[in-house]
Amino acid sequence: MRRIFTSVILVFLLAPFCSHGAGTNEAIVRATAAMEAAVPRAQADPAHPIFHITSPAQWMNDPNGPIFYKGYYHLFYQLTPDNDTGGIKYWGHVRSRDLVKWEPLPIALWPSTELGEESIWSGCCTINGNGQPMAFYTSIGIGKNAFDQAVQWAAIGDKKLITWKKTPVNPVLSENVNDGTKIYDWRDPFIFHDGKKTFLVAGGHLKKDGDAAVNIYEAQNSALTKWKYRGVLFEVTNAPTAECPNFFKLGDQWVLFFSPYGRVQYFVGDFDAAACRFTARTNGILDYGSSFYAPNTMQVPDGRRLVWGWVKDFPGGRGWNGCLSLPRQLSLSPDGELLQNPAPQLTKLRCAEMEWRDIHLNNDSGAPTGIGIDLPFGHNNEILWLPQTNTLEIKVEVDLQSATNFELQVKNGAHDSIPNLISFSGSEIQVLDTQVPLAGNDRKLNLHVFIDRSVLEVFVNDKICVTKIISPLKPDAVVEVRAHGGTATIKRLQAWPLKTIW
Repeated sequence: MRRIFTSVILVFLLAPFCSHGAGTNEAIVRATAAMEAAVPRAQADPAHPIFHITSPAQWMNDPNGPIFYKGYYHLFYQLTPDNDTGGIKYWGHVRSRDLVKWEPLPIALWPSTELGEESIWSGCCTINGNGQPMAFYTSIGIGKNAFDQAVQWAAIGDKKLITWKKTPVNPVLSENVNDGTKIYDWRDPFIFHDGKKTFLVAGGHLKKDGDAAVNIYEAQNSALTKWKYRGVLFEVTNAPTAECPNFFKLGDQWVLFFSPYGRVQYFVGDFDAAACRFTARTNGILDYGSSFYAPNTMQVPDGRRLVWGWVKDFPGGRGWNGCLSLPRQLSLSPDGELLQNPAPQLTKLRCAEMEWRDIHLNNDSGAPTGIGIDLPFGHNNEILWLPQTNTLEIKVEVDLQSATNFELQVKNGAHDSIPNLISFSGSEIQVLDTQVPLAGNDRKLNLHVFIDRSVLEVFVNDKICVTKIISPLKPDAVVEVRAHGGTATIKRLQAWPLKTIW
């Protein structure tokens, strides 16, 4: 099965070059050959995820340019095709008809070294006013000072978004467009529309060691090759930079994401299109895990907004490194808090369900265990054997009742294995070593957990997300649930094995 899967990947990667000749794009041919050599090792790794989007092999990071076009959801990503530790970037490419099953496609964008490019960094895709699919990205030049001289380039795609040609007027945005304003770490263009106007935001900061600034530009022609600097959309004084900004409308409010070399921040508020200024009313953290970064969003045909992030911090030396988070559907609560749920299409990956109802837990004197501490069990716990797989979806509904704490541990069947601990007290949720305070003291818990071998994604009450890298789960996993300091009831616990997305 693994060999068949590897062969299928290589067919998709190489097919366009077989049909058009090896000289179609020598840079992509060489990069593809490097990928091909690493695929068998990468795909054989038992830690390699199967229902998260990954590169066939080697290093990947930020999601780029998600777009729905001619019946397909297209998603690009940062790719280093010749090693699994990072370096010179290309754009990898996958597509799907249903957001469930994905197919890998040939590398989309490459560094044009003959034009002075060394690396292709993050960006977006849109349809310009002439009906052409267009990718915008940050172009990094060759040389030791190239990082400080980033410019924004564009490429035009064919009808299948397989073959791309860089526009001859590149760069479409150079530092000259900034009217003398020096922007440091100026990169990661993202395009949005408001009425009949098209805008672009890019991240950075206005002082060499200074505060984050999201800058905004307005298109001056339908081809989106001429732009005007409209100033600073939003500035944050306690963040060092604003990588990968996304700015979009959600309902009747506007949302800004950016990545400040740490946890991804979001702000919700109002956009004054005439002044090109954003005023925030609420803010928060998109994902509290240390392994989630650089998200990118798209609006799907029915109007919903989806987001993917880069899942990082995997150990190196395995022929692959990195994946993308599950697609998350975004919405807003009445008080402006961002809500996130796994895209509903993911239910199509489920196999046969296992279910438990009305599990009553009682411990009047016990105290919560610490992470990695395995105390003897009493009547306060239940052990539930999961489906025999290490790719799982688990949903839990808990009423904390009089208990001070509820714990859920997912671990290998061996009693001495280190558990993946989730703990809930009403005022705090803890996932492994990450603690997140909760507003108020909610006694109800809706927990949605995804385990994809070495990837853990946790959704809490639709409001909190935590993404972590874990030791690969074995296919003999159990769930252990406990209550401390009183009684708690698991109203319902469901578990499903999940199939591959490929």
